[in-house]
Amino acid sequence: MFRTWLTTLLLVLVLVSSQLFAAPVIERIEPRSWWVGMKDERLQLLVYGEGVAGLEPSLRHPGVALEGVERVANGNYLFLNLRISPQAPPGKMEIEFRRGGRKVATHAYPLLARVAGSADRRGFGPGDVIYLVMPDRYANGDPANDTMRGMGDTVDRSRPLARHGGDLRGITDRLDYIADMGFTQLWLNPALENNQPEESYHGYAITDFYRVDPRLGTNESYRQLAEEARRRGIGLIMDVVLNHSGSNHWWRHDPPSDDWFNEAGKSIPVLHVHEVLQDIHAAEADRRALTDAWFVPTMPDLNQRNRLLATYLVQNSIWWVEYAGLTGLRVDTYPYSDRGFLTEWSRRLTEEYPRLGIVGEEWVGSPQLLAYWQRGGKPHDGYVSYLPTLFDFPLQDAMVRGLVEPEGPGTGLRRIYRSLAADSLYPDPYNLVVFHDNHDMSRAFTALGDRQDLNRMALAFVLTTRGTPQLLYGTEVLMGNPGTDNHGIIRGDFPGGWPGDAKDAVTGRGLTADESALQRDLRQLLQWRRGAPAIHEGKLTQYVPIDGVYVYFRKHPQQTVMVVMNKNDTVRTLDLARFGESIGAATRGIDVQSGEVRPFAKGLEIAPLSATILELH
Repeated sequence: MFRTWLTTLLLVLVLVSSQLFAAPVIERIEPRSWWVGMKDERLQLLVYGEGVAGLEPSLRHPGVALEGVERVANGNYLFLNLRISPQAPPGKMEIEFRRGGRKVATHAYPLLARVAGSADRRGFGPGDVIYLVMPDRYANGDPANDTMRGMGDTVDRSRPLARHGGDLRGITDRLDYIADMGFTQLWLNPALENNQPEESYHGYAITDFYRVDPRLGTNESYRQLAEEARRRGIGLIMDVVLNHSGSNHWWRHDPPSDDWFNEAGKSIPVLHVHEVLQDIHAAEADRRALTDAWFVPTMPDLNQRNRLLATYLVQNSIWWVEYAGLTGLRVDTYPYSDRGFLTEWSRRLTEEYPRLGIVGEEWVGSPQLLAYWQRGGKPHDGYVSYLPTLFDFPLQDAMVRGLVEPEGPGTGLRRIYRSLAADSLYPDPYNLVVFHDNHDMSRAFTALGDRQDLNRMALAFVLTTRGTPQLLYGTEVLMGNPGTDNHGIIRGDFPGGWPGDAKDAVTGRGLTADESALQRDLRQLLQWRRGAPAIHEGKLTQYVPIDGVYVYFRKHPQQTVMVVMNKNDTVRTLDLARFGESIGAATRGIDVQSGEVRPFAKGLEIAPLSATILELH
């Protein structure tokens, strides 16, 4: 009896001892790595694993100090606050975890050397043209990754909202085409893991902020894409989501704290009324309905007022810029995040990378609402932003409406004129991103009634007005969405990206005469634009549209460009005397697309329903 009791006691002691001293499983440490020589020497590591809050961490690495440890309600998390001196040597930084004085786990954390000139990297600007590509819909370069174990939403090209199999390899294989077309920046919709049961193809329901979706490729293949693009003179812009995660994010299964997500936002209908953030009379409940409500049920809202989460998101953006060698960031649903957080996020990013391109999505039709967010402004409420640029939604709307509606005192081409006349509201209107369309709206070709003449006028305008232009993939071959606003069709497959496609936009196989002609002419215009200082840096002077004719100039010490948009269905002859202050001593214009010399002595004939671009001499 005694021996049985003693045996049982020993077994219990062994089990308890094994539980106490078993090496814990540290599942994640994020960021995955860091760099010596960052402007801000602070680094906060999120450590995740069962029961890690019960451990005491320490580290020994020259120039690195562990300044504090923070624990939260969930015992599966630790947050380590480090300070990394500029003199710290790169290498593996050993982090030890102890329990009761005994070492139970170690982690070799990568501390890396920065690439020379990393802080001074050039972003994007008016000298660039951005090409927007949705990876799942561009080209399937590696069919082997179409289906991955443990991930739903399998490939089915017959369904518009399913995954179609495009990937990073497919884009990399077509970089020569993209460069030859004349694009200098590549913006990809989010390429991070979206392990959602359905409609994960678009990338905006992220389930791991440090992992490329394996159906698109790997972190390394994302970095290789950036390197290959850079060799061809193309920068890479990452689509950043700060407002929400996907409902299948690993945080949702085990959140660090009760306030990591805006849980009350589940039951608050999202209020897509952006004026509430600037309305001096707005109710706080309405503001919260914009910033705290869940965008959609599958995208839980992140609470950036939680300082640990805020730091995580800032560091994640910096990590991707440094790791992948990015030239810019596009920030999704910008005003839906907490405003105080956005100030700090934009400050930290521009502090580390003063020339980095960062563009925010604020989908409003009012220049006043848009200008609030741009760096250098003086809003009524004292809000401070470090965001360099935003998408010019008001101008895009004015362009499409102005081209399709009848001419009138406040309609037609005057709508475009008046949108640009509001540029005094912006701190830096020349640094806005102007666009033909994007992945969230009807393609411009369709919005313009599938009219090639109006579509060509819109493209000419976007590529010659002030700002940095952006075009959506497939625009060059007349992709549209006739008869539907289904996003899966707007985001259709790029022709030739899949074996068996009837058309191939890269080789030209199967394209119609109209599609080939637009592709050829757009390529020629983009290539010309690359060497046009007046378009990159020139002052914009516009003249009030009269009788359906809109004239504007871009003027630079080295070049003057005149653009004439004739919306009439008949030839119009311009009396050039009105434009004398802009034409100056020039006696002729050279059509940048046809090469035709156009003497000014007897006025200027402009073809119907066209945009004419002239270099003045």
